[in-house]
Amino acid sequence: MQSSYQQNEVTLLLKDISGLVEPLENQERERLIQSGVHYSEMLPKEHLPSEAYQQTFLRALALYAAPTAKAVQNLCEVILADKGEQVVLVSLARAGTPVGVLLKRYFRQRYQLDVPHYTISIIRGKGIDQNAVRYILARHPKEALQFVDGWTGKGAIQHQLKEAMKDFPGVDDTVAVLSDPAYAAGKCGTHEDFLIPSSCLNATVSGLISRTFYRKDLIGSEDFHGAAYYGEFAPHDMTEMFLSAVERQFGCDYTFGDCPLQDSRPQEEIRTIQETFGITDVNFIKPGLGETTRVLLRRIPWKILVHRLDDDAYLSHIYQLAHEKQIPLEVYPFRYYKACGLIRRLADT
Repeated sequence: MQSSYQQNEVTLLLKDISGLVEPLENQERERLIQSGVHYSEMLPKEHLPSEAYQQTFLRALALYAAPTAKAVQNLCEVILADKGEQVVLVSLARAGTPVGVLLKRYFRQRYQLDVPHYTISIIRGKGIDQNAVRYILARHPKEALQFVDGWTGKGAIQHQLKEAMKDFPGVDDTVAVLSDPAYAAGKCGTHEDFLIPSSCLNATVSGLISRTFYRKDLIGSEDFHGAAYYGEFAPHDMTEMFLSAVERQFGCDYTFGDCPLQDSRPQEEIRTIQETFGITDVNFIKPGLGETTRVLLRRIPWKILVHRLDDDAYLSHIYQLAHEKQIPLEVYPFRYYKACGLIRRLADT
């Protein structure tokens, strides 16, 4: 699979479906998803960010390269203590891939370890790419595998991973993430809901690859899950800019203000949001900065909840996207999250 990542930094176990699937605009995808078509059977039509949003991303990168680097450092230490020097990183495409590359770079810089790094697909409701898992297990000890993702929202991917690993006894079924406000991941760099700059863009910060795809007419029984390569975006690719900006901050002494786990857990906060706003399907609630950003980029939210309307450090990109897409903002008294995207059933509108 072609990408703009350096070839020695990640092995992409994905089938290239470039040109085989017609991408759809968000409005059409939302209609199809809500009519029962699985999101993985379509590709979103991706657009280059506006000039205003591009500047917002660059500001976010300047502000949050250091916290991202610190979370990478913290997570590396936790992984190393558990897995030892034989660790094999298996990032979950696509948000986990740049995180896996950063972990690999930190292992190399701090410990002179060249750890293997693969990226594979996991799809909510359909499971993990078992062909890809078998490929890795044919080459590495099962105890060495460490799954990697970017952040948690509700913890759905962690749950999906636990279910998937029942078919692979002895493989660690926990995911390692940089930010775990849901308190759902097995390992994390912090529980703070902080802005990981790679969540702000789509393919142009993810090696120019699409989100993963699975449809039986194009993905055979022996194939890896699919993804498309956006070569036309190459002049605008910011993948290496993001990775290098974070790498330059390795060794920083940033300190997180983690929200301690309270009597009321993150899942209860999500249930309260569901009841307050009359959301019938919990999958239409996208909590956390990463998930809120993605819902603005890829779905059709009807409202964005934010903890404040003047938090330019954390939320300027949320404000900008909501303004561009004319999505209303509402202040909500969060305990664990800083933002949440709400999707309403089209039948209810």
